[in-house]
Amino acid sequence: MTVFAEYLYNLANLISKTALHGRTMPELYMARTCKWGILKVVGGDLWAHDGDVLITPANNRLSGREGIDALVHAKAGEELTQVTRNICLEMRKINAPPCAVTNNVVTKPYALKDNFKHIIHVVGPDCRRPNQDESRRELLPQTYHNLFDTIKEIGNLKKIVSPPLSMGIFGYPHREGARITLEVILTHLDGEEDPGFNEFIIVVKERNFISNMRTVYRESEDQLPGIDTTNE
Repeated sequence: MTVFAEYLYNLANLISKTALHGRTMPELYMARTCKWGILKVVGGDLWAHDGDVLITPANNRLSGREGIDALVHAKAGEELTQVTRNICLEMRKINAPPCAVTNNVVTKPYALKDNFKHIIHVVGPDCRRPNQDESRRELLPQTYHNLFDTIKEIGNLKKIVSPPLSMGIFGYPHREGARITLEVILTHLDGEEDPGFNEFIIVVKERNFISNMRTVYRESEDQLPGIDTTNE
């Protein structure tokens, strides 16, 4: 078999396997490579990807009843919902929120175990609430920093799959949120210390957010850490 024939054979196998599992290659909107790894922005559904960690944008009750979080709970199964419900009940005993804003909780992936090792339930600022909206510029970066701390604590992770935090039903302004998200993640990937992962995948479906992120990236690209590798 010639090299070209072998290439075609392998490509056909890849296409066949992709079709068999009902998956298509996600559209790549942006890729930027830094000292410790790469940030990618891609299309599709969170659960259709795979990685070491799946991030779900939870509310502070960990209820799994809103937006993307509800869909993640549905895909992961009733076991996940029961676990987060039990966390909520235990925290109520000490009169504390199940998971305060900027914090996170780690669980097993349950029915999503073929795709992920862990689910991290991250509570970002909810801009539908006036008290969180007023301090959102501090709360969103802190949410990511607390997430990075958790990732380091878990250890032995490579690939993180996440939506853009707070940019769904929580109503964070897209333009501002896109800028902060890019700056915080890229700065972390380009910092002095190994962040504990080398690939951060932001999965988006909302066209308005995609448009705003592209605009922000185009306007601030020369100020962001790393180099653009979208077309490589």
